[in-house]
Amino acid sequence: MADTSAAGPPKPFGWRFISPLLLGSTLNPINSSMIATGLVGIGVDFHSGPGTTASLISVLYLCSAIMQPTMGKLSNLFGPRRVFLAGVVILFIGGVVGATAPAFGFLLLSRALIGVGTSAAYPTAMALVRGRADAAGDGVPGRVLGNFSIASQITVVFGLPLGGVLAGAFGWRALFLVNVPLALITFILTLVGVPKDGPAPRRGLKGLVTAVDIPGIMLFAGTVASLLVFLADLARPQWWLAVVVLVLGTALILWERRAGKPLIDVRMLARHRPLQRTYLRQMLVGLGIYTALYGTSQWMEQSAGLSPSTVGLVLLPLSGLSIVIARVVSNKGWVRMPLVLAGVALMLTAAVMLLITHESGIPVLIGMSLLFGFSNGFSGFANQATLYVQTPANDIAVASGLYRTFSYIGAIFSASLISITFGASATDSGFHTLGWVIGGIGAAVLVLTLVDKAIPRFANAADEAETPVPEKHAAA
Repeated sequence: MADTSAAGPPKPFGWRFISPLLLGSTLNPINSSMIATGLVGIGVDFHSGPGTTASLISVLYLCSAIMQPTMGKLSNLFGPRRVFLAGVVILFIGGVVGATAPAFGFLLLSRALIGVGTSAAYPTAMALVRGRADAAGDGVPGRVLGNFSIASQITVVFGLPLGGVLAGAFGWRALFLVNVPLALITFILTLVGVPKDGPAPRRGLKGLVTAVDIPGIMLFAGTVASLLVFLADLARPQWWLAVVVLVLGTALILWERRAGKPLIDVRMLARHRPLQRTYLRQMLVGLGIYTALYGTSQWMEQSAGLSPSTVGLVLLPLSGLSIVIARVVSNKGWVRMPLVLAGVALMLTAAVMLLITHESGIPVLIGMSLLFGFSNGFSGFANQATLYVQTPANDIAVASGLYRTFSYIGAIFSASLISITFGASATDSGFHTLGWVIGGIGAAVLVLTLVDKAIPRFANAADEAETPVPEKHAAA
């Protein structure tokens, strides 16, 4: 059902349809960032140290990385609107549990529920958008995809300040309680604006277990969890975890090759090299941007002696420029050139990082921040659009979930990379070493884009690209 609130022909992507999807898709990143402002208060109330309270951050990342493709799989089985709404209900419960938590363990449970619930939003939203765009014959809805990219940027801008205001005015429990009204609003808007799914196919218990692919989900969860824990502390690598990753990853591939309804269609993925490169490129861009962002923040405070508020102001242009660029790129439907420019911008960022020291002025630091914004703005929509055109409609939910999983891998790897580079403190020497690393990442993104003939020049010109069509796709 299209949005008919306005006069004239129905709009396939009116705000009644798109607003709950956008709101739902921001709930995961906003919960990721808000919690940082409440960790000190939580530690005081529950007599927990920084290491313990930091687990509230990692448990959400972990659940999100695992559940994003899983929710995409469930979306294919039960319908994207049903899974989207189920995720919102789980988020509501997570908010209540966190806001009333009598012990720290309940906060961990709350964050896990919030991670699981919010993971439903993005893959199901992509499935709903794809279904509506294909039904309308609109091709790639560049402006809609751009809105998702911009919503993510706005979350980066407002997540921490919003968390600070809530925690300062009402205490840390407000960081959990805020999910209750957000979940209610999203739930109601979805009921009103998003058409119901068609009837789900009837399956017996055995058929349902086979279709869900529980062994595949468990093996995927074990592989991703082990990998993220291993990557999180490469300064003191636990090599036995690398062995676990290898064993579980091999078991996952072997199982999914013979599964009738695999979570991850590894045979299709092995054949679909353009999609492999898109995931790799997304992970590299995420690694480069998160490394630059977090590493620079730490260096500006510890070495340049700037206050946290000043660092925030220096980095603010990053998000603002990212939003503007994402709007322009998505309106024009540009895909290939922005990815080239994202790699170039990362390399220019690295060059600036090699030239500055802790005595450099604020304008120079703002210039570096703007270069981060170029990388972020150019890559956000373009990688998302590339995934869209390279993925068959039936696979878009799982593929979008995996896309987010690769982003999380890049983000968590960046923390470890910063720790190795800086060591005990963030000095100029360590910052310059970080610059070389980011330059290498930018060069890798640039080469990957230039040699990849499957990347279209424009979002609606995918047929110009040499995208191989796999014989069988990852439909659940």
